[in-house]
Amino acid sequence: MKASLTLIDKSLKLLRYPPQLQHPSWQAWDAADEYIIEYVQALPSLSASTRLRIYNDDFGALACWFVDYPTTWISDSFVAHQSCLMNLASNNLNANNIRFVDSLDRIDNPCDLVLIKIPKTTALLEQQLIDLQAVVTPDTQVIAAGKMLAIQKSTLALFEKYLGPTTTSLAKKKARLIFCQPTGKLSHTSPYPTRWLTENPQFELSNHANVFSRQQLDIGARFMLQHLPKVGKQRLVDLGCGNGVLGLHVLHKNPDAHVIFVDESYMAVASAKENIKNNLPEALERSDFIVGNCLEEFLTDSKQSSVDFVLCNPPFHQQNTITDHIAMQMFSDAKKALSNGGELIIVGNRHLDYPNKLKRMFKSVNHAANNQKFSIFIARK
Repeated sequence: MKASLTLIDKSLKLLRYPPQLQHPSWQAWDAADEYIIEYVQALPSLSASTRLRIYNDDFGALACWFVDYPTTWISDSFVAHQSCLMNLASNNLNANNIRFVDSLDRIDNPCDLVLIKIPKTTALLEQQLIDLQAVVTPDTQVIAAGKMLAIQKSTLALFEKYLGPTTTSLAKKKARLIFCQPTGKLSHTSPYPTRWLTENPQFELSNHANVFSRQQLDIGARFMLQHLPKVGKQRLVDLGCGNGVLGLHVLHKNPDAHVIFVDESYMAVASAKENIKNNLPEALERSDFIVGNCLEEFLTDSKQSSVDFVLCNPPFHQQNTITDHIAMQMFSDAKKALSNGGELIIVGNRHLDYPNKLKRMFKSVNHAANNQKFSIFIARK
């Protein structure tokens, strides 16, 4: 496992959160982090008073490196936030200069230098550039970094559209930098959140920029909607809730049910809450909303008790890394959260080896349904 980032005259120990699940082949930074660090460190304008704003710092490499500068750190990821705090602590770095905010917070304080890691979701980048319009000036430096494949003509067009003239660097280790010169003009408003209607029943779903399947009902959720459990007066977790469409339907069909919406995206949980409020306002008192890593926060919350069902459509990637470790933690946490006899109901691509992994963890596993692409399994504790 490579855990030491060494550049120029500094070395940092960096891990992904949670560290016990980090694969030996992973590291908590990439070539784009190295490229932007080396470039910024050599800037003549960089001084102790330079006010930084850092976006999408996946595991805290940029925050740890530039910890001595007054910094506003913005991310939509709870896991990224925890990674950053963990790596600051493990390197004995004082975070007093850093203001941590999530992607929904309004940030009005000015900045001199903006550092952006290109996120996987283009809509999130677009929203962040829109937010920046209000605080950048022609004197602000905006530098973004990403893998070559993540920087397309459309990416550069977004910077041009919302901020100003944009150029790119040469490639280095398959990474590239973007340089943008803001004009300081407020030229565009945000198209987010996007909204669309479901069928039978008809709900209007609001989706912030970083929500999975932001423009339509994803096919996994559509299949799961056909196989929702009868919940009665029981408690159910919508784990990895996204816009909350599954939990919303559970609340609608089961007027005595209590649903806990959980996701690691602040925008996802905010969308889920808005969708309950706007479509079933009477169900808000039967709903909880938690931003967290799988069910870690739920399991440590003394106000929460065991649940009877967990619904889950597990991701099989973290940022740009294909992995099943998130799904495995979801399954493990679900088992801890469930009462005896409780059920974890998952939908997943048919090629994924979920059944064998579930059988090692649960009392019984039943294949409930399948179509051409997905299977639904019920694991009983």
